[in-house]
Amino acid sequence: MLIVIFSVMLYHYIKITIFENIVQSLTIEANNILDSKEPLQMGELEFYYPQSQNLTVVGVEENTDNLSRPKFIQSEDENSTYLTLYYPYKDNMVLALKKNTTEYSSVVNQVLVDILIINATAIFLILFYALFLSRMLLLPIKMLSLRLGQLNERFLQEVSIDELPDEFKPLGDGINRLISRILTFVQYQKELFVGAAHELKTPLAVMKTKNEVTLIKQREPEKYIEALKNNNVSIDQMNKMIGSILEIGRQEGAQFEQPSNVDIIAYLNEIGNNFLILAKGEGKNIKMSLKPQTLKMFLQPTLFLHVIQNFVQNAIKFSPPNATVEIKANLLNNEFVVKVVDEGSGIDENKDLFAPFKRYGDKGGAGLGLFLAKGAAQALGGHIEIRNRKDRSGAIATFILPIKTKNRKIQKNISNSKFLK
Repeated sequence: MLIVIFSVMLYHYIKITIFENIVQSLTIEANNILDSKEPLQMGELEFYYPQSQNLTVVGVEENTDNLSRPKFIQSEDENSTYLTLYYPYKDNMVLALKKNTTEYSSVVNQVLVDILIINATAIFLILFYALFLSRMLLLPIKMLSLRLGQLNERFLQEVSIDELPDEFKPLGDGINRLISRILTFVQYQKELFVGAAHELKTPLAVMKTKNEVTLIKQREPEKYIEALKNNNVSIDQMNKMIGSILEIGRQEGAQFEQPSNVDIIAYLNEIGNNFLILAKGEGKNIKMSLKPQTLKMFLQPTLFLHVIQNFVQNAIKFSPPNATVEIKANLLNNEFVVKVVDEGSGIDENKDLFAPFKRYGDKGGAGLGLFLAKGAAQALGGHIEIRNRKDRSGAIATFILPIKTKNRKIQKNISNSKFLK
């Protein structure tokens, strides 16, 4: 389209330039005739022909159209073209100068033909180059598509990017990162299924063994009652396990929750106040130290709740009576840091606390809480860590969440509005 527009503009420019020269030459000729001392009579001016060999006809006509300014008219005669100038002057007459422009028209037509040929050639070359370039660009994509098509859940392998052009290596790196994440997820699913099967199979085997031993011989009713109570305890443990597994599904669903603008400080206050009732019921207390006073963040609230809820529940569970659980929050180097400090016995920092179905300490549980908290933190773009306090009188669970660009803009707008007030 641009080529066509440029060609049309070029053609009209050349045509106007050529005929502008003819118009100027006719105007000069007319002025020369009028400036001469020869008398002008109606009819052709034969005296002027020897001086103006480039003119076809020079004559004087009656100004029937009442022209007040020079007028140019194009005409054709068989295979010739002409341009006639009607130049008005005194006594209601016009000087008519007619010039043969066939040669100039031929030049203009030849220019048009040349432009059309050049355009056709240029369009053909562009189409050929575009086809060649598209094939060249599609070749690496087809190669990647073929390799990706050979992958399945049983055979996942990173694609080789050595043979790819430099322009496609970032795409190959991105695909490999995606494959790596899929491999991690598949491995995580396998570990989860194996762990869940093991955790559910063990209490079932214990229940079956106890039942078989109880039924070997006739026993007192109290023995049967005791066996049933033990079975109920095991069933309760399995129910907790199943609840934790269902929580994993809910957490994965929460990752697709639409992010929203949340005042994270107010949200933390709400979470802390909700757990304060639970802590008071166990003879413990919750203290909150949150900075700044307000902070808007764009995130999924449910995932954030998973992390903080697990931290506070563990802190209450492992802290002794009359202990205080402290929830701290502050901004540090474009990161929002939340810490939950307890007064328990601390942790073994050499163990993987975030592995699924791993339980430490003397408290019961499914062993999935920290595993879920880690997944929720990663889904939010942050990470969690647990360390012992320096005085060895408890542990500190830390959640570090980067302040993304959108969050920084929201906070800046809040600060500006406060300043204006």
